[in-house]
Amino acid sequence: MYTQYKNWTNYSIFFSAEHTQQMLKKCYDKAQIENGDQKSFENCYPFIYYLEHAKTYYDQAEKSPLLIQPILLFYGFVHLIKACILTIQPNYPENTSVLAHGVSTRKRKKQQYQFFQDEVKIQKNGLFPFIAEKMFHMKHLEGEKANMGELLKEIPELNDLFSTLEGKQTFIRVSQKEDTILFSNQILDKYHMTETRFQDFYQAKSLYPVELAEKGGNGTAFKINMHKCIDCIPLRYHFEEGKFYFPMTKSEHIHYPEMLIHYLLLYNLSMIARYETEWWSELIKMMPNRDYPFIRNFLNIAVHKGPFLIYQYLNSHLK
Repeated sequence: MYTQYKNWTNYSIFFSAEHTQQMLKKCYDKAQIENGDQKSFENCYPFIYYLEHAKTYYDQAEKSPLLIQPILLFYGFVHLIKACILTIQPNYPENTSVLAHGVSTRKRKKQQYQFFQDEVKIQKNGLFPFIAEKMFHMKHLEGEKANMGELLKEIPELNDLFSTLEGKQTFIRVSQKEDTILFSNQILDKYHMTETRFQDFYQAKSLYPVELAEKGGNGTAFKINMHKCIDCIPLRYHFEEGKFYFPMTKSEHIHYPEMLIHYLLLYNLSMIARYETEWWSELIKMMPNRDYPFIRNFLNIAVHKGPFLIYQYLNSHLK
């Protein structure tokens, strides 16, 4: 279950070298890493500095114009991710290959370029494949492409915007009571699946085991140990409502933790803000199509949800 989160004040527990060292030692001991005591001592300040740098980027992003906001948010998010890495990889960075972004984008944008049609390509080495494997046990992603429009559909807070501008919802809310999640029959109809087939499909995408539960009404109910969930995919957590949603379509990225979705979107937006100056400036000034409202809303979400997602990951090490 996601821990209650207000804002950056939740991170205050990590701004104590003594507390952070104890947490890191607990992580290293659990992973049976040699010299955990020494490594936790060596890493407690780098961990704190990553968080401090990240907070500075996010603070500036909230105050900055949209023109440079994606750059600040991306690097703030990267610093938060590096703090997460130190909880599982005490020797990070072990080589220079993991310092690259790990994804690439088109060098030149085509005429009539639209963000929704743009895509990034996952590389063999770099930060993205590194965190995908080490934090979420996802391998063999090299060469996969991620479409920006499809990634935006994985952000539950954009559901209302898709409904308004596109005329279709991307998510449907599920009911939750402790460890039981109830999916309406509408979801099974949308996926054209029986209850058993839906359970198999859900289990294949989930990081945690699920089992059928007693129904409390119409629909299909699963029991999931929500207290162990760092990311409850394929469920998505609506940060503003504090509710879980389920995607209405079988996207290629339905199994991607939202942390990775944010990374890919922020990476591409930061590259556009830096190198596609003409298109980026015209988008902000002219607002010619649907790209602007979706990008603007996503960045407004990312300012708060990025730190929330990272906090959930770090907090899981405190349990």
